[in-house]
Amino acid sequence: MIAQHYNSIHVENNLLKQIKIKENQLKIAQESNMLYVVEALQNELLELQCQLSEPQDLEIQALMSLLDD
Repeated sequence: MIAQHYNSIHVENNLLKQIKIKENQLKIAQESNMLYVVEALQNELLELQCQLSEPQDLEIQALMSLLDD
């Protein structure tokens, strides 16, 4: 259980780093008027943010199912 928690934190930290990088890239692309790059980066950023929220949702569902029992 501790290892799973550690892996979860590691994955979350990795996603947060990737999101920060994409946000910086997006800012540069917007300042440079690179419309297609902006659109692609926005899509990638959205995907990363969805991945970040998924594990939390699964954990909440698992905890809620324990409460139901």
